[in-house]
Amino acid sequence: MTASPQFKRSPLAMALLGILHMEPMHPYAIQRRIKEWGKDKVVNVGQRAALYKTIARLQEAGLVAVRETGRDQQYPERTVYEITDTGRTAFRTWLTEMVAQPRNEFPEFPAALSFLMLLGPDQAKAELERRAEAIRERIAEIASDAAQSAQIGLPRIVTLEDEYQRAVAEAELRWLQGVLADLEAGTFTWSWESLAAFAGN
Repeated sequence: MTASPQFKRSPLAMALLGILHMEPMHPYAIQRRIKEWGKDKVVNVGQRAALYKTIARLQEAGLVAVRETGRDQQYPERTVYEITDTGRTAFRTWLTEMVAQPRNEFPEFPAALSFLMLLGPDQAKAELERRAEAIRERIAEIASDAAQSAQIGLPRIVTLEDEYQRAVAEAELRWLQGVLADLEAGTFTWSWESLAAFAGN
């Protein structure tokens, strides 16, 4: 069976294939494993419905298959899935492409920045200060997680995404501090009058 060329990869689909690459599992166990490994910070597995929908799409595309359906007295019927050979090939392709090729993913923050002028300098400064504080808290949380990982001797390769997120958060905080300093000093400001000349361009 060949994978559908129409299948649109996603972080969740890649993570599901990655987990099944190691051993067959039922969806609840996959979700639990992703959370246990702390990968839910980079892959959205909060919605069980999205998890089941993605598994169904992977199965339709021939990337995973049902290994068995079991039932015991404690749990309702559970379907165990396994990765197919086609799924292993797709997983390696996705992984190498996602690592090597930067992609414009259209995150919310740059989109909001593109319309920040509509808030005015004072409100923009207040909201950016709130974001800077949230970023500081995120950096502290990542640092705490890193300390725990080091304490139990986790290899660097299994926490590399945390290291990356900390570097990105620290870079964003430096940028925010620079913008806030310019807003505070009055060297960065705007008004409706100053923007009117560019409204038609």
